[in-house]
Amino acid sequence: MAEHRQLRFLAPPGATRILLVRHGESAAFVEGEPFALVDGHADPPLHEEGRAQAERVAARLREEPISAIYVTTLRRTAQTAAPLAALLGLEPKVEPELREVNLGEWENGGLRKHSREGHPLVLQVFAEQRWDVIPGAEPGDAFAARVRAGIERIAAAHPDETVVAVVHGGVIGSVLAQASGSDGLAFAAADNGSISEIVVTGGQWIVRRFNDTAHLD
Repeated sequence: MAEHRQLRFLAPPGATRILLVRHGESAAFVEGEPFALVDGHADPPLHEEGRAQAERVAARLREEPISAIYVTTLRRTAQTAAPLAALLGLEPKVEPELREVNLGEWENGGLRKHSREGHPLVLQVFAEQRWDVIPGAEPGDAFAARVRAGIERIAAAHPDETVVAVVHGGVIGSVLAQASGSDGLAFAAADNGSISEIVVTGGQWIVRRFNDTAHLD
């Protein structure tokens, strides 16, 4: 009698495997000392711990068959990607559409400050599952659309390949929410230096993992 064992997942022909790495911990925000801005986005460097996380990410991924590394316009992603890029001899490419969601009036340290202080709008953000509760924040539909455009552009350039995209917590949340049809912020808590994974095939995005931190523990 024939046996039919369970099969392991195999990406369809032409699919792209994208490893989404959240950048390492960034520098602490000090009130009265705002970070420099890049196109309206706060641009802190990595904290010392963030640099250590970047080295651990590189050690974890060095044996993966990575064809390309993508970063955003913000330097914390480039600094996180640097150790892996050096190990693999790859020059990171910039995908500007995967920059972090703009938080309007809270862009430059406000979210950190108000989260610690228990600001009522923080509770509203998570109750309504959208960042644009914050005054002046990027509209949710526009953010989701540009993130989708960035992912689709990467996938189109790398059929049958594995790539790394070093991005931001809000971006990872948006990608996985769109892939799974979940609430907008259901995946908004990726840790610094964590690895999430999707497979893009045609118009379908398949979630393979979220917030893998085994290399950080």
